[in-house]
Amino acid sequence: MTAITLALSTGEPAGIGPDIALAIAGLQLDCKLAVLGNIELLAARAAQIGYSVQLEPFSGQAHEPGCLTVVDQPLITPVVAGQLNPDNVPYVLKLLDEGIYGTLNGRYQALVTGPVHKGVINDAGIPFTGHTEYLARACQAPLPVMMLTAGTLRVALATTHLSLRQVPDQITQSRLRQVLPILETALRHHYGLKRPRITVTGLNPHAGEGGHLGNEEQEIISPVLESLRSGGMRLTGPLPADSAFTPPVIEATDAFLAMYHDQGLTILKYYGFGRAVNVTLGLPIIRTSVDHGTALDLAGHGQAHTESLQAALQQAINMALRRSL
Repeated sequence: MTAITLALSTGEPAGIGPDIALAIAGLQLDCKLAVLGNIELLAARAAQIGYSVQLEPFSGQAHEPGCLTVVDQPLITPVVAGQLNPDNVPYVLKLLDEGIYGTLNGRYQALVTGPVHKGVINDAGIPFTGHTEYLARACQAPLPVMMLTAGTLRVALATTHLSLRQVPDQITQSRLRQVLPILETALRHHYGLKRPRITVTGLNPHAGEGGHLGNEEQEIISPVLESLRSGGMRLTGPLPADSAFTPPVIEATDAFLAMYHDQGLTILKYYGFGRAVNVTLGLPIIRTSVDHGTALDLAGHGQAHTESLQAALQQAINMALRRSL
């Protein structure tokens, strides 16, 4: 058994976060697991879906199959599976804060997050674009980088949760000069790749078609890649996004950098949805997450799949172990 302690935030209480936390209780996990949630909610959800799980307060004990150790947080109001309630948003954010600050303070070595519902958080009057941005503010990290992984396919994003109208203005030389070193450093430190190969997509169709379909490739992306190559980074691109994710290119690539959310994550989720992992780079802490949402229609029915959560837990363990070397 390792000394790694993971914090697992159970996320939106009306969604499948509690379900998948309960479902992984039976696994053999090589860590200590602090489940951030509400014991009464977890007990009620376990009874609802017919899971036999022992629930105990977390006090630093090792994970044992069949048992979840919980850092208990009181709910604001009772929960009905599948029914969102803005009143419980402070509870959701307190789980995140416990995970973030506990990891910053060394109580946990990594944070794994279950799904939250952006809409209900905003309905509660709290502006929230996603975990990535919330984590960055809490950690005072100037530029978080979102990356999803599915096996050896890794796709990072130059921008995160923006409307398409906003994306071109955010594709700047300054941003790319920051994002690419963050990505390369993470690939070396967290994944053991000594000289990672990064493939960068263009922004426009056909990577701008020589300037006829846009000039961001010529004026912004290519100059940055040339400069960073001269410093030793192994960079390919900018490639047209519609042909970048082909088997020969994937085989020759350790990670892709896409310019915006759906450009990169559509192929990643097609390839590995349900078993992919969301990783936030550029933070002082390790954070991984499931690749899916709250799935309100599945909550409380015992039908939620746990492959993505299992992969997120294992990746967090691997990253924490590598950091401790």
